[in-house]
Amino acid sequence: MKPVWIVDDDQAIRWVLEKALARAGVPTRSFSQAADVLEALAHEAPVALVSDIRMPGGNGLELLRQLKERHPGLPVIVMTAFADLDSTVSAFQGGAFDYLAKPFDVNEAVALIQRAMQESAQPESPDGQGEAQNNERWMMTQSSSTAMQEVFRAIGRLAQSKVTVLITGESGTGKELVARALHGHGVRASGPFVALNAAAIPRDLLEAELFGHERGAFTGANTLRRGRFEEAHGGTLFLDEIGDMPIELQTRLLRVLAEGSFYRVGGAQPVRVDVRIVAATHQPLEQRVEQGLFREDLFHRLNVIRLRLPPLRERVEDIPALANHFLSASARALGVPVKRLTPEALAVLTKFDFPGNVRQLENFCHWLTVMAPGQTVERADLPPEIRAMEHPPAVSATPARLASPGGSISTIGTVVQHSAPPSDDGSPRNWQDSLLRDAQYRLERGEPAVMATLTRQFEKILLQSALDASRGRRVEAASRLGIGRNTITRKLRELGIEDE
Repeated sequence: MKPVWIVDDDQAIRWVLEKALARAGVPTRSFSQAADVLEALAHEAPVALVSDIRMPGGNGLELLRQLKERHPGLPVIVMTAFADLDSTVSAFQGGAFDYLAKPFDVNEAVALIQRAMQESAQPESPDGQGEAQNNERWMMTQSSSTAMQEVFRAIGRLAQSKVTVLITGESGTGKELVARALHGHGVRASGPFVALNAAAIPRDLLEAELFGHERGAFTGANTLRRGRFEEAHGGTLFLDEIGDMPIELQTRLLRVLAEGSFYRVGGAQPVRVDVRIVAATHQPLEQRVEQGLFREDLFHRLNVIRLRLPPLRERVEDIPALANHFLSASARALGVPVKRLTPEALAVLTKFDFPGNVRQLENFCHWLTVMAPGQTVERADLPPEIRAMEHPPAVSATPARLASPGGSISTIGTVVQHSAPPSDDGSPRNWQDSLLRDAQYRLERGEPAVMATLTRQFEKILLQSALDASRGRRVEAASRLGIGRNTITRKLRELGIEDE
């Protein structure tokens, strides 16, 4: 396997990326300056390259330009600060695969680098579609569940139409796969399919990403740049995580949907486009409308046809086929024999509720390909998250230390299920009864997005209780809850507990 090259004058950054990629089984080679990289390119080439923008003795943007001249297909990820807007725009103009905003989450950085490696290594088939596209076609045709069969039928009915579609569903259910299927089976299949994640691009960059900019529109805009709308002309524009789009950009998007034209940033002439919009979100848009975070008129403009993707726990009959498919795909990617699940292991796997849905199952299968000791995967070889959920009421006198897929050590403490005695006054006997009554009350009065509201409250209580019990130590709180350190940091930020 070719290595990933890391270019940064900061030794700490190089060390962190080297160690994180080594844990993921990715070889690396590090450089402290751009000149050494150009010299090494005369003898070999990496599978992907991660480079800082600002370095003494050489500019990362100039390195990017020379790399694209010598190796135009090489994915280059640039590292930059959010405040460094001009450099980030210039990096995209220079052909960067993506960027890492400092300070970055290590797991997200590794995931991004792995995507770049897949882009570099992906072979082209005769019809121009690679292995990833074949995987998508399999995912969109293989299902024995009634819920997914309904989705397939909806795709068949909607594909030939130009109508706007709003795809809803939890994270990891495959919303982009459905959007690609709608495009690939429709009259616009010969046109471009352009995807944009509104949550993954900084607010300052999102407008230029959507609508492009004129030369001289701002510092660093040295050339005219077409936005995603223009790139998708004659095809489909997939707007993922539309619920996270800033309110000021929602107004511009609404105008494009209504008039079919827009102005580039810094432009004076309207640009007309013919684009089919497919939007997706895991958030309850009705609730965000009530909170004033999403425009009601834009919601109705997008909500022409709504397509809900079921979570994996609602299609458990698909888990065996999906697991075997992911195990085969992971083995091909790593160049190792395919591992097989025993009936007992598969039975345990199908009982897990998979909060991360299909994406989580895929990650588990990749972990099993690497970590399971034999070719046959037994129940004891399953990831600790699954084994921990198999017998939740069990009492353990001694905490068990288990290695998680991320390589960390988690502690499963003593778990005791208490059953409160009935009360004479009819009050709720335990928290499940309280939850039942609260849910019934909310549903009877027609409150929208009950699941999201109660889930948020549940997570906030759990996190705050764990922090209190751990005296504010996040690592200990995360371990007690059985989640990762990065996960608890993200959840605290999303739930506003940090601010409190």
